[in-house]
Amino acid sequence: MPVKMRLTRHGRKRYAYYHIVVADGRAPRDGRYIERIGTYNPNTNPATIDLDFDKAFDWLTKGAQPTDSVRGILSYKGVLYKRHLMGGVKKGAFDEAEAEKRLDSWLSEKDAKIQAKIDRLAGDAAAETKKQFDAETKINEERTASFAARDAELAAEAEAKVKEAAAERAAEEEAKIAAEAEVKAEEKVAEPKAEAAAEVKVEAKKEAPAKEKEAPKEESAKS
Repeated sequence: MPVKMRLTRHGRKRYAYYHIVVADGRAPRDGRYIERIGTYNPNTNPATIDLDFDKAFDWLTKGAQPTDSVRGILSYKGVLYKRHLMGGVKKGAFDEAEAEKRLDSWLSEKDAKIQAKIDRLAGDAAAETKKQFDAETKINEERTASFAARDAELAAEAEAKVKEAAAERAAEEEAKIAAEAEVKAEEKVAEPKAEAAAEVKVEAKKEAPAKEKEAPKEESAKS
């Protein structure tokens, strides 16, 4: 079995990351390995790849067979492209300096694309954060307006109750004043009658002795 370049799993459940290793093809997937040449973390966006470029290229030229996952990583990092360029150098299509120049140009373009993606994702994240902030601000404003409207309604109800109570008290005061005025009016009407009755009683008392005196005289005359 040839030597393989493959991934070994590490990390916790649902948050796995991987070591890129060179191992004997007969060894278990997560067993012993010959050398570790990098790490791969798919939990970030874009994925984080830390690869020893020279060691990966060296093992590739020695005949190590990458798995499909590792082949994708080597292609992404330009290791396979360098092997392609070195094949052109061997065939005499161009020299090694030209190969290095082309590789550097490819890597620069690749880094620019990666950075553009990072910037775009950061911009999207910022836009999403702003969107959420605006939505929360709108909700808070609506909630504040609702509370203000409710407070205004409660204040209006309280004011109406105060006015109603004041009106009731005023009506009671007016009724009380009217009753007192009516009583006073009745008292004024009753006073002359009482005075007249008193005068009648006084006259009656004055006339009673006179009648008593006249009564004996009449009796003596009859006798």
